[in-house]
Amino acid sequence: MSEPRTLRIDIWSDVMCPWCLVGWGSLQKGLEQLDGEIEADIRWHAFELNPDMPPEGEESTAHIARKYGSTPEQSKAVQGRMREAAQNAGVSLDYAGPDPEPQRWMWNTFDAHKLLTWAREEHGAAKQTELKLALFRAHFNERRKIADHDVLLDVAEAVGFDRAGAEAALASEELTHKVRAEERAAWDLNITGVPAMVVENKFMIPGAQPPEAYADALRRVAEKTAT
Repeated sequence: MSEPRTLRIDIWSDVMCPWCLVGWGSLQKGLEQLDGEIEADIRWHAFELNPDMPPEGEESTAHIARKYGSTPEQSKAVQGRMREAAQNAGVSLDYAGPDPEPQRWMWNTFDAHKLLTWAREEHGAAKQTELKLALFRAHFNERRKIADHDVLLDVAEAVGFDRAGAEAALASEELTHKVRAEERAAWDLNITGVPAMVVENKFMIPGAQPPEAYADALRRVAEKTAT
């Protein structure tokens, strides 16, 4: 039996983005369908859904109403569809902390992206993914303020990163420039929404897709790029 083919997948994503978590879960299910055939080398890249979000954040329903003109009823319906999509993808957007359940809030994610970029560069793609998933949990399941440096450092430390190293990363001007460069790269690739996955630096898979769509797309890329 031949060795599985490893494909590089670069994912532009935001920690605030529920569809990014859904897309991740669906991608994992798609890769399960390709077990023994295709594996993935995954790198996460910065995309801010709300780059102008102030430090104090904004309550989620109010934010969606302001940004998209949605009524509370429409917002609730969308959340229901997202929750169902998450369940189908094997991930959760539901609060899992102690009562009472806090409100959903949207935060500025630039510093989270700095930490993720540092994680990839200093500790590798697998550890970056571990941090990304921990930040998803912190936001969606624990409702923590992930714009807050202490929260970011706690999350990084919980997945095994050195706190002092993570703190230095948050203060790094070099990482600020690198995150801005990743965001410019998204625009250069005509990425205007996330998740957006680029396979082998050539093939774009936009949006959160069903597992079968990811499996089919990755199989086609493997065939096209076979040597």
